[in-house]
Amino acid sequence: MGFKHFILPFDEPMLALSNAPHRGGLTRANGFFFMMVHKNYSGDYRADCLAFERENGLENFVGFMTAADVAKVLSVVKSGSVTAYITAGITNPAIAGDVPPPWEPGTINIALVINEGLTVGAMANAIMTATEAKTYTLLSLGYNATGTTSDGIGIFAFEGEKEWAGTATELGISIGRAVRKALKESLRKWEGTREK
Repeated sequence: MGFKHFILPFDEPMLALSNAPHRGGLTRANGFFFMMVHKNYSGDYRADCLAFERENGLENFVGFMTAADVAKVLSVVKSGSVTAYITAGITNPAIAGDVPPPWEPGTINIALVINEGLTVGAMANAIMTATEAKTYTLLSLGYNATGTTSDGIGIFAFEGEKEWAGTATELGISIGRAVRKALKESLRKWEGTREK
């Protein structure tokens, strides 16, 4: 197929909380991947992600999918203990609570690797903070959307005692900064791929 993907193995297993199509939910992960699929993809995502994991010699990875050109749109930003990995495509913008327009492929994938020990509650809090940062970024850039209809998010951290990751915390500020900068960068790259 010649598609370029992104695979990030961790140095040691991390706790993962995500809505990823492959090994989503609460689990332990050895890493994650962004798998590029064709823009008209309508395959069996469970089977395809599993095959991708096996073909690449991976085990217990959390997997995200996107039709965006991963090699061209991936943005990585570090802030404090947080590193954000984001791929953006926004051909199907949507506003939470509104009936979405006819479906087109387009996904914003956000994976946050947090080099701290968090409770599961703090990981859920991190998802909230990252989502707020995503929505603010989209609106501030002029997109009339709170996200797309197929966004993915994953939080990867060590199991620990830190209980909060909201906007008033140092961790939450790092999450917001990393997401906002990486998403802005990724959207700029994605717009560039559409102009060609």
